[in-house]
Amino acid sequence: MLCIICKQNQAKVHLTQIVGEKMQKVDLCEECAKSKGVNDPAGFSLADLLLGLGASQELAGSSGGQEVKCPNCGFTQADFKKAGRLGCSECYITFAEGLEGLLKTMHKGVRHVGKVPHALKQGRDLTDQLRKLQKSLDKAITEEDFEQAANLRDEIKATRDKLNHIETT
Repeated sequence: MLCIICKQNQAKVHLTQIVGEKMQKVDLCEECAKSKGVNDPAGFSLADLLLGLGASQELAGSSGGQEVKCPNCGFTQADFKKAGRLGCSECYITFAEGLEGLLKTMHKGVRHVGKVPHALKQGRDLTDQLRKLQKSLDKAITEEDFEQAANLRDEIKATRDKLNHIETT
């Protein structure tokens, strides 16, 4: 198996990265591994390992060749590459341009949404449904469609019962 960087020498260093259900393999020869700092734990770019080879170049490339430094904590891009994390919350603003591309490769998006407990999600959905039903009921009453209004009233009662059941459990 050949090195993926120089494509000439036999690969002797094999790295495997698993993100979610995707697995990426990187095969390097000893020279390319050494030049990337893989053999030297102190010089190894954790950002490259986590984000794929070339990630640190993408971060550095976004600054236009200058070393960007966080005005709050003094963290540099080199510090990020070594540590694999940022120094403070201001770093996210300082390094925003390069980080956006890196975050997109790591996650589904650049905004953390989080998860909602199932019962809470059900409660929110039922509350939204109640609002819509109430608007429809008001409209039906205004238009004097009393048959539709009676159906909506029954549906609202059933939805409220479901919501009360969820809130009590």
